[in-house]
Amino acid sequence: MAKSQSVWGIEIGQTALKALRCTMADGEVTADAFDFIEYPKILSQPEADAEELVADAVAQLLERNDAITDKVCVSVPGQSGLAKFFKPPPVEVKKVGDIVRYEARQQIPFDLADVVWDFQMMPGSMVEEGYALESEVGLFAMKREQAYRQLAPFDRADIEVDVVQLAPLALYNMLAYDRMNDRLDADVFDPDSPPASSVVLSIGTDSSDLIITNGFRIWQRSMPIGGNHFTRQLTKDLKLTFAKAEHLKRNAREAVDPKLVFQTMRPVFNDLVTEVQRSIGFFRSLDKKAEIGELLLTGNTVKMPGLAAYLEKNLGYDVQVLDRFNRLTGDDVLANPAFRDNAPTFSVCYGLCLQGLGTSQLHTSLVPREILTERMIRAKKPWTVAALAALLLGMSGHYAFTERSWATTHDDLWSSSVSAVSSMEEYKSGHESRDSELDAKLSYLNVMGKEVSGNAERRLKWLEIIKTVNNAVPRKSFAGGKIPEIEKEPLDEREDIHVTRFDTKYYEDLKDWWTEELAQRYREEIRNWAQLTNNPLSEEDDLALKNNPGPEGSGWVFELACYHDYNKDTLQNRSKIGSNHVRRVMTSSFLPDNAASKNVTLPRGDGGKETFTLAEMGISYPLMLDDNEPEVVQVANPAYDPAASFDKDEGEPSGDDKEEGEPAFFPVRRLDFVFQMVWQEQPLADRVAKKDAERAAAAEEQKRLEDEEKRAAESGNAP
Repeated sequence: MAKSQSVWGIEIGQTALKALRCTMADGEVTADAFDFIEYPKILSQPEADAEELVADAVAQLLERNDAITDKVCVSVPGQSGLAKFFKPPPVEVKKVGDIVRYEARQQIPFDLADVVWDFQMMPGSMVEEGYALESEVGLFAMKREQAYRQLAPFDRADIEVDVVQLAPLALYNMLAYDRMNDRLDADVFDPDSPPASSVVLSIGTDSSDLIITNGFRIWQRSMPIGGNHFTRQLTKDLKLTFAKAEHLKRNAREAVDPKLVFQTMRPVFNDLVTEVQRSIGFFRSLDKKAEIGELLLTGNTVKMPGLAAYLEKNLGYDVQVLDRFNRLTGDDVLANPAFRDNAPTFSVCYGLCLQGLGTSQLHTSLVPREILTERMIRAKKPWTVAALAALLLGMSGHYAFTERSWATTHDDLWSSSVSAVSSMEEYKSGHESRDSELDAKLSYLNVMGKEVSGNAERRLKWLEIIKTVNNAVPRKSFAGGKIPEIEKEPLDEREDIHVTRFDTKYYEDLKDWWTEELAQRYREEIRNWAQLTNNPLSEEDDLALKNNPGPEGSGWVFELACYHDYNKDTLQNRSKIGSNHVRRVMTSSFLPDNAASKNVTLPRGDGGKETFTLAEMGISYPLMLDDNEPEVVQVANPAYDPAASFDKDEGEPSGDDKEEGEPAFFPVRRLDFVFQMVWQEQPLADRVAKKDAERAAAAEEQKRLEDEEKRAAESGNAP
C-alpha cells in the first residue's frame, strides 16, 4: 500500500498512548492530527494486563483515524536501549564504519547477532578532504528480542513501523529543531568554547530521562524515579488506594488540606532534585567547559502543582515547561483543548515526526534489518511478476513466429546442405572424442610423474618441519653440553622453553580454526609483543592488524604444550617473566619476518644445503593462547639421596656430622602455557627453485652493474 507524505509519531507510555501526525507544507512542519488514549490502568500495576491494554489503545487509534497508511515512527523507553558517544581517531570517513563495528563489540555487552544497532556522526563534526578530524559518533543499540516486543502491538494491528527510536534521542531531535536551529544551521562547533547547554527532564510514570545537549553533543541518563513515586508516597502515608492517591496527586490544590498533600510528597521532591543534581554534577565532571543555561520539563507529571517552582528554587536554573512548540504549526491541533492540556507529553511524538519528515539531526533507526529486507522484497514482488509476465509474453510470441517460419520451409531445397552439415558434425565429434581420450591419458601420465618424482619430498616434509620447529624453540646451550647443577644456576634464572606435547590438526579450510575470538586474541598478543620488545606498531600496521583476514586455504595447526621456570620475581626482572618471557623469546622466535626469528638449514635435493626463513617454510600466525600467572610446583632434586635421609631419620649422621642432607624437592614458580601456529606446506622443490631464481636474478643484476661500470670506465679513458 502506498504511503502518504504525512508521518505519525507514536509513543506507548505507561499511562497512555500518545500519537501526533505531522506534514511538511511550504517548508514548515504542520500538525494535522493527534490522539491521546489513556489506559484504564497503569501498565506497571500488578493487576494490569499490559499487552491487552496496549492492543486496545492501538485499536482505538485505528478506529479514530481510519486506516493508518502514513509513515509511522515509534519510540522505546531510554532504559530499553543503549546510547554511547565516543570520539574516533582521525580517519577517513569511509573507514568510520569499521571503527564503529570494533567499538560496538567493546561497548555492547551482548553478542552482536542478538542486538539491533545503528550509528551516526554527530552534528558539528569536522570533516576535511574526506577525513573525520574532530568528530563524535553516537552508537545506539537494543536487544533484538526487545525490539520485536516493542513492535508486536503494531504487527498485530497490521501497522508497518518505519522507524524505531529511543525516546531521549527523539527529545533531542525535537529540541535541536525547535529551539537550537539557528546554531545548528551554522554548523560551526568550537569544542573549546561550546554554546550553552539545555537540560531536558522528561518525567515518566516509573522512570525519567535526563538529556543534556548544546545541539552538537548529547549526554543522557535514565533515572529510576517518576510520577508513580509521588502516588505511592501518598498511598503509603495517607493510607489511600492507588486510584484515590493518583486523583489526589493530580488535584492537590483542590484537596481538603493541600499543605498536607505537599508535605507528604516532599521526600519524593527531594529525591528527584538529588538525582538531577547528581546527574548534572557527573556531566560537569566529564565536560568542564559546559555551561547549563536552562532546564526544560516534559511529561504529564510536570502538570503537578508546584513541581516546576520547586525544581527552579532548589536547582538554581531557569525552569520552563515544554507546553508549546516554537516551530510547529497547525492551529486545528495546537488550539485543541485536549492537545493544549496534554502538550508537555507530546514532545517525543514531535521529535519522531521530525525524523520521519527528514528534518531531524539524528536519523538512526533500530528496526531489525531482517524486517526491512522482507519489506523490500515484498515491495519489489509486483514489479518482478510484471517483468516475468512481459518476458513470457515476448518468448511466446518469438516461438509462434519461429514455428510459423519453420512450417513454411521446403525440405527438398535444404536436404543436401543438411546432409553435409551432419557429415561434418560426425567428423568433428570423432576428433573431439579422440582428443578427449588423449587429454585424459596425458593428465594421468602427468599425475603419475608428479607422484613418482614428489614421493621423496613427502617423506621428508615432516622431518623438515619438525626440525624447523625444534630449531626455533628457545633453549640455552650449556658449556660442554652438560646441564649445570641447580645450586650453580637456579631454575628460575634459566630462560629455556620446555615442550611437553606437540599436537597437529589438519584443516581443509583454516577459517574453521580462525574464529573471531581467536583473531581478537591474536591482535592483543601482537600488540603486547610489540610494546614489550620496543617494536611499536605504526598506525598503518595497527589498521592492517585489525583488518587481517587470517590464514586462507588448507593447512595444519601445530599446538605445543610448554612451560618455563624463568619467573624470578625481582624489581628489575618483573616485566620479563611469566607470559612476557614467552612473548620476548618464543613469539619473537616464531614470528615471520621478525629480526629475531630463527632460520633453519636443510638439505637440498642435489646434495647441497639451503637456509630458509620460517615464512619460506610456511609457518605463520604464532600465538600464545592463554595468559596465565606462574604457579609454584615442586621439582625433584637430582642430588637427593634417600639413604642419607633415612640415616638421618634413624639418628645416624651421614657424611659430615653436622651437615644436613639435600632436599628432596625444590619449589619453583612455573608457567604452563599453550602455543599455536599455522603451517601451510611449501614443497622443497618450490623453495629451492625460488632461492635459485633469486640468486640468478642477483647475479644478473650484479653483472649488469659491473658492465655499466666497465663501459663508464672505458668511456672516461677514451681520447
